[in-house]
Amino acid sequence: MQLLPKIWLSSPHMSGNETKYVQDAFDANWIAPLGPNVDGLEKDIEKFLKQGNHVAILSSGTAALHLGLLLLGVKAGDEVICQSMTFSGSANPILYIGAFPILIDSEKDTWNLCPVTLEQAIIDRIAKGKRPKAIIAVHLYGMPFKVAEIMAISEKYKIPVLEDSAEALGSTYKGQNCGTFGQVGALSFNGNKIITTSGGGALVCKTLKHKEKAIYWATQSRDDAPHYQHSEIGYNYRMSNICAGIGRGQMEVINLRVSQRRAVNTFYVEYFKDHKEIIVFQEPSTDYFSNHWLSAIILNSFEQREALRLTLEKENIESRPLWKPVHLQPVFAQYPYYGNNISEGLFEKGLCLPSGSNLSKPDLQRIKLVLDSFFN
Repeated sequence: MQLLPKIWLSSPHMSGNETKYVQDAFDANWIAPLGPNVDGLEKDIEKFLKQGNHVAILSSGTAALHLGLLLLGVKAGDEVICQSMTFSGSANPILYIGAFPILIDSEKDTWNLCPVTLEQAIIDRIAKGKRPKAIIAVHLYGMPFKVAEIMAISEKYKIPVLEDSAEALGSTYKGQNCGTFGQVGALSFNGNKIITTSGGGALVCKTLKHKEKAIYWATQSRDDAPHYQHSEIGYNYRMSNICAGIGRGQMEVINLRVSQRRAVNTFYVEYFKDHKEIIVFQEPSTDYFSNHWLSAIILNSFEQREALRLTLEKENIESRPLWKPVHLQPVFAQYPYYGNNISEGLFEKGLCLPSGSNLSKPDLQRIKLVLDSFFN
């Protein structure tokens, strides 16, 4: 039997104007990792985020996190607190530097960094003679973390926050855009994100000085000289003018893409009203506005989660378990973890459902039919 076309978890969704910006780059022969589209995309994002931030466009969200840690002064041997319920890319840059991750559990409201556990961990690390150098807090699946509580702890202990907003462009907390709360912030434009540049990311900085330093590092730390001279270790982290052109076309429809993702989430909320035992991931209060990059549900058990995932897979519909917590990943098993296994429970029973902004009504109907057959 021939399968119907694949319904992806989160696929790229073009506006139609991307080709114009890309063609402009070809016409002007601006193919290198600099040019009008790079400058233009930085301005587009700065305008969107507001708050007077400065944006450096980079090759990935991981690169943004790496440079963000460097801007915060993290060095080899330092400790960095990191949310455990996240993609491993949030924590990997800590190891790039030779620093040590201290992994923290989630809370049940937003699935993000638990403020209570965070403070307990800070107190314990200080008692052990190790004051953490930075805090990586993530807006999981576009859901803002508990900004007021986390930033209050950051201020109390004078530990800066690196805000991982890779999944949260277009999300807000009390009307302020995610990515603008921490001392530095990171965005991602990977192919599955709410907007894409094929691959790419951005660093959000409070000061122009930080932006300029990030760009210096991202372009191999080349000194201002007529020859190639390097006084610091640098990285090849700048985005190409071609990819930035895709991003410019995407930024034209960012608000539409957010509304489309939120409409998909509403579809799941409405569907599961008749299945009270299933929890749909939603904002805990009106202070939170999620872009619902991915819509997720919590089922009754691991077995039920896997049964649904495999049922969808059989019908050529992609779904995915929640992120496996970083402290459960073999490569991070040796590092300290603080928590009450909230993230482990979420991983065990949680499933991300198709959430793309380009899901059609027939796509949603197909999903509904599979859900009906599974639950009924």
